[in-house]
Amino acid sequence: MSKSQYETFETYEPYEPYEPYEPYEPYESYGPYQGYGPYGPYDPYGPDSTVHTAETLSYGLYADTYRPAYEAQAYFVTEPVLPRQGGGGVPQAGGAGYDGSPREAGSATGDGGASAGEGPDEGGTAAGVTGRAARRRRVRCAERPESAVRRLLPQALVVVFLAGGTTAFVAKDKAVELTVDGRPRTLHTFADDVHELLADEGVRVGAHDKVSPASGAPLAGGDTVAVRYGRPVRLTLDGQRHEVWTTAHTVEGALDELGVRAEGAYLSTSRSQPIGRAGLALDVRTERAVTIMADGRTRTIRTNAATVREAVEEAGIGLHGQDTTSVPLDSFPRDGQTVTVLRVSGSREVREEQIPFETERTADPTLFVGAEVVVQPGQPGLRRDTFLLRIVNGVREKPHREASEVVRKPRKQIVKVGTKPRPHSTSGADDLNWHGLAACESGGRPHAVDPSGTFGGLYQFDIGTWHALGGSGRPQDAPVEEQTSRAKKLYTRRGSTPWPHCGARLHG
Repeated sequence: MSKSQYETFETYEPYEPYEPYEPYEPYESYGPYQGYGPYGPYDPYGPDSTVHTAETLSYGLYADTYRPAYEAQAYFVTEPVLPRQGGGGVPQAGGAGYDGSPREAGSATGDGGASAGEGPDEGGTAAGVTGRAARRRRVRCAERPESAVRRLLPQALVVVFLAGGTTAFVAKDKAVELTVDGRPRTLHTFADDVHELLADEGVRVGAHDKVSPASGAPLAGGDTVAVRYGRPVRLTLDGQRHEVWTTAHTVEGALDELGVRAEGAYLSTSRSQPIGRAGLALDVRTERAVTIMADGRTRTIRTNAATVREAVEEAGIGLHGQDTTSVPLDSFPRDGQTVTVLRVSGSREVREEQIPFETERTADPTLFVGAEVVVQPGQPGLRRDTFLLRIVNGVREKPHREASEVVRKPRKQIVKVGTKPRPHSTSGADDLNWHGLAACESGGRPHAVDPSGTFGGLYQFDIGTWHALGGSGRPQDAPVEEQTSRAKKLYTRRGSTPWPHCGARLHG
């Protein structure tokens, strides 16, 4: 049987020699472990010992024939038993010291013992076995205190290490209370701060969420961490729209958090209405003081009306016909605002007014300079206007044009303007009395027309003669200079014959 399993234990110094005991009957067989009883009043090898009556097992099994006896008397032991050693036996007085290594060949065994390192199964004689048994019986087992301390030291270090690790493990573990959106739970964590705790628990925090204490705050056992999620609120406060965030769970809590005065206010939803993560739309109209002036009286009311019209009705003032207020009726009444009711009466008046026509002038090279001929006479248009005549609180106001309609559009007048240069003189006719002839024929009126409508102008031309002299249109429509020029031209051709009654005036 190999000795290697006995060579792994700690070495010990040689034992002091003892007085030999009387020979004792050897055991029939020995196991791989040769132990010794503990010190004290109890002798495991005495006649009353149960060690000698224990069943001896063969070498092939892992067993210790002396373990039951040791375990039975464990409460008497003040120091642990010796470790298993090599098969060289206990050294005798004067023998070589034992250092825990196999005994060299030829070392003293005493009493016919076998060579060091040899057991009964390795060729050792029966005498060697008998000698070892005798020595074991003769030796009262004793251990030095230093050996026991050396044996206990590694075990103590392991215990201290395990105790220290457990203490550190327990110190890192913290019991905290985490409340997420109003749902509390107690948990154990190794996190050092609030941020690490939330990350370990998978709690995501947004820009509008609130964490108490702050995310970077250190964490200790017994702490309470609260996470409140933000909720969007589309708030219309006294007619003004706002986009706000709140961590409150109800409308009432949101109003308190936002600092909105809700006493006497109108709310579009119940105060106990819960606010989900998606948020809600909320219309709030706070109570305001509004003064209404009507019919010589003043009334101040407290209202949460949405419009001036509602406030006037709450004041018990009726509006009839064209009555109105100093501010738009559909506007929002502000706190401290004064609204005046206007009693309006009156009528409407329709007036017609002419629209003047435009004159368009075009150049005509066939007419002498200064001559103008009206090709298309102009015609004025007509516009019909409706005016509102109001009396407000007994005072007549300036008429107000309420509507305007064009009944007839104006027609423009087209006039041809001559550009032909005039002759400087007409030989033989310039010195005649043309003023006297004109006074005789037409009374000196350029637009004169005889009762028959045949002759017209200063010199009473007929249409045929006028056109033969180069004129256009009617002679009475031509300028004075053109009429005189063509009369002179006619005189050079026919003399005073065209004017049988007034021709004598040319020389008068």
